Amino acid sequence: MEFKTLLWNESAGVVTITLNRPDKRNAVSHDLVADLLLALGRAAEKESVGVVILTGAGKAFCSGMDLDDLKALATRPPAENVKDSETIARLFRSIYEFPKPTIAAVNGPAIAGGCGIATLCDFTLASQEAKFGYTEVRIGFMPAIVSIFLIWQIGEKRARDLLLTGRIFDAEEAYRLGLVNEVLTSDQVMPRARQVASLLLENSPVSLRATKKLLTGYTYEELERRARQAIDENSWIRTTEDFREGIAAFLEKRKPVWKGK
Repeated sequence: MEFKTLLWNESAGVVTITLNRPDKRNAVSHDLVADLLLALGRAAEKESVGVVILTGAGKAFCSGMDLDDLKALATRPPAENVKDSETIARLFRSIYEFPKPTIAAVNGPAIAGGCGIATLCDFTLASQEAKFGYTEVRIGFMPAIVSIFLIWQIGEKRARDLLLTGRIFDAEEAYRLGLVNEVLTSDQVMPRARQVASLLLENSPVSLRATKKLLTGYTYEELERRARQAIDENSWIRTTEDFREGIAAFLEKRKPVWKGK
C-alpha cells in the first residue's frame, strides 16, 4: 500500500503504521490525516490484521499541526473550517472506536493533535524522552474535540489543568495521570509494543471485537452529542482575532498580543 506520509508494515497479524514525516517531526498535515484515515480503514477491514501499532519515524511521535497548514487556517472560509473540524473529529473517533486493539508506541514528543492520536489508542507506551501537551490555548486555538476524550480518561479537574494551561508534561506525569500505560527506555518501546500485540493475538478475535464494541457503546450517544458541539466550537474559534494573532505570533516566534476577541 502506498501512502504519502505513512509507512505500512504487516507481519504475523500486526500492522505497524508509522507516521513518516521525520523532517517535519511528523506534524499533522491534511495528507497525513487522509492517509491515517485510509490506513485505519484498511486495517479494520483486513481479516489478517488483529492489532494495530502506531508510531513515528525519527525522534518525534507527532509534533502537532504542520506550519503550512497552520498558516492556511487563518484564511479559510467558515465552510472549510467546519469540514476540517469534522475531519479531525472523524480521525479521533476512528482511533477511539477502532474495532481491533490499538497500541501507540510513543517514541518522542506527542503535542496537540499528536497527543490526541497517542492517547486515544487502547494502549499507550511511551519512551522516557516523550513529551505530551494540549497546547492549543497558547496559540489562540481550542482543544475542543480532544477534550471530550480527555475528560473521560483522566477526570474533569485534571483535564482542566492540562487544557487551560497548555503546558508540556513528561512521560512520567502522563503515566501518573493515566494517559500512558508504561514508560520505557527508547530502545524498549517497539519491542514492548510487539510483545503486547502478541499477547493480544492469543485472545479470540471475536471476543476482542465484541469487547471493544461494548466499551465504545457505553459512550456512543454522549460522544455523538458532544462531538457536534466540539466541531462547532473548533470552527468558531478560527474566526476570532486572538486565533489569527496566536498563529501569527507562533510563526513569527514572538509573544502574542491578545485582543480578547
